[in-house]
This record gives sequence, C-alpha cells and structure tokens, in this order.
Amino acid sequence: MGRLATTADVFAAIAEPKRREIIEVLARQGAMAVNAIVHTLKLAQPAVSKHLAVLKEVGVVSSSKRGRQRVYRLRGEELKAVHDWVKMYEQFWSHQLNSIRARAEHAAREQAANSKKDES
Repeated sequence: MGRLATTADVFAAIAEPKRREIIEVLARQGAMAVNAIVHTLKLAQPAVSKHLAVLKEVGVVSSSKRGRQRVYRLRGEELKAVHDWVKMYEQFWSHQLNSIRARAEHAAREQAANSKKDES
C-alpha cells in the first residue's frame, strides 16, 4: 500500500515533525518571513520553503508578499479538524490524569504526615 500524499489533508501534512515546529513558531511569533523561520528553527531555507508549501497547500498557513520577502501566517482554523478528532479521545487521558493526580495527592499527604511524625 502506498503512502498518503503529504498534501492530501491537514493530518498528513502535520505528520512531519518539522512542519509541526513551523506551526508552533508561527503560533507563538505571529506572521514571519521565511528567513526569520529559517533563523529561528536553524533549518536550511529550501527545506523550510518546501514545508511551508505543503502547509499552504492544505490551508494551514497563508502567505503574502512584503517587499521582496514572503511572509507566512498561521491559519489556525484549518487545524480545527485535528482538534475535533483528538478531542474525541480526551476521555481516555482525562481518566488517567485524574488517577495520577489522586496518587500524587495521596503520596503528598503521607509525606506530610511522616514529616510531622519525624518533627515530634
């Protein structure tokens, strides 16, 4: 079975870790020129441009010309499908987080009780 094209949908496009890094940078910094993304991520310019082209094709980023530079901005609404899909599974990790919290609180109470005994 062949691989799914990276531009088939947003899920395929964000499967690549470097593209997720670009999304994170744009989410934190806002609109950025390609050279600024290259500098921030310390990646080769052709690689960044290639990743941006994939993200643009699936609609996750948009671009505009500012002088001689191309500036990219995140289109977060295009990531909503990913959010909605992951949200369906939230119940599985919420239960686990509640269990971890309960164990940690129990351990903290025991440690506090033992500390009080040691002080006496």
